[in-house]
Amino acid sequence: MLKVQNLYKTFEQKKKEKIEAVRDVSFNVNPGEVYGLLGPNGAGKTTILRMISTLLKPTRGEIFVKEFNTKDSSLDVKRNLGFLSGSTALYDRLTAEEMVKYFGNLFGLEKQILNQRIEEIFSLLKMNEFRNIRCGKLSTGMKQKVSIARTLINDPPLLVLDEPTAGLDVLSAKNIIDFIKRSRDKGKAIIFSTHIMSEAEYLCDRVGILHKGKIYYEGTLSEIKQKSKVEHLQDIFFLLEEQESEKTPA
Repeated sequence: MLKVQNLYKTFEQKKKEKIEAVRDVSFNVNPGEVYGLLGPNGAGKTTILRMISTLLKPTRGEIFVKEFNTKDSSLDVKRNLGFLSGSTALYDRLTAEEMVKYFGNLFGLEKQILNQRIEEIFSLLKMNEFRNIRCGKLSTGMKQKVSIARTLINDPPLLVLDEPTAGLDVLSAKNIIDFIKRSRDKGKAIIFSTHIMSEAEYLCDRVGILHKGKIYYEGTLSEIKQKSKVEHLQDIFFLLEEQESEKTPA
């Protein structure tokens, strides 16, 4: 469903300094699978996810969503993915239902199909009690549900989730995790980024461990723990930092 091949992204800063944010990253995500893209701040996770969603263009490398290349088939890519982050913006003046309907219209859904999708999603996410309330008056958890509904309205086969539980309370975060599990069980391919290792260990079928723009470990959780010889997933980040320090001259 998703194939990333030899991906690079370089940003040019002031004084023409260049920062290589992503370095030769390759991985794939299959239908019915949650792939965790994990790493500390600045590792390159969000940059990779934005390139997958066509918000950024790769410096080098290829990204395919189904058979579509993000470089020359961006509209087809967008039709086949839903992008969600913890900071997804909503229009405060629109109600929850109006917000979701607006994005359904952008995708060109027929009226009957759109209304059916709205009823299914609002029931699934228990959103009916606030469907007619303006987004500006919703709680953080409610807003995130609206963002999920907006992400799902076109029934995309690929979900790109960047820190979807950031800033949520325990119950709201659990709703998001349950939603991800249901989506995987329905055969969707999901790429999932989080700083919460318990979420990754609970959800992910495979993970890629990023450090300074490069994947150092990839596989199932048990495979990665065996390769790295650490007991807890979060300890891999400390291990990579120690290895980097040893390479740096004193």
